[in-house]
Amino acid sequence: MYERMLDKASRPTNVQIEEHLGATSVARLRQLESYLQSNYDLVREMRFPYGNSYGWGYKYSHKSVHLCDVFFEVGAFTVMMQVGKAQAVEEIFGELSSKAQELWAERYPCGKSGGGWIHYQVLDESELSDIYKFIYAKKKPTGGNSIRRN
Repeated sequence: MYERMLDKASRPTNVQIEEHLGATSVARLRQLESYLQSNYDLVREMRFPYGNSYGWGYKYSHKSVHLCDVFFEVGAFTVMMQVGKAQAVEEIFGELSSKAQELWAERYPCGKSGGGWIHYQVLDESELSDIYKFIYAKKKPTGGNSIRRN
């Protein structure tokens, strides 16, 4: 079971987040953040959004564009993102893993252009490649090199 940080009244510290995720997932989260930082004008915000079952996580944005949310779990994390245009994913669909293709096929639909929300639980370093591709489909990189934390 990949238990999330669900105590809304207690904002977790960096140490608590790292202990909850575990060293392997912390390393993966840092890889994700490094990718985002090198490709976008990144803003990271700690928050407890969407109701009590999601828990604490980071919201990553490029200027005013919401790139994704990352929810902390024991031994893993889940990346939640919306890609508004199905066509953008169709262009990279063949490059995605079978897991990512299945998640896209089962996405929660939204918008008139066939897009939707996916929840991708990252359990292996190789899965970060799918996350990068989905984010690319959502927002092309701009070559940012800074991160602001809120």
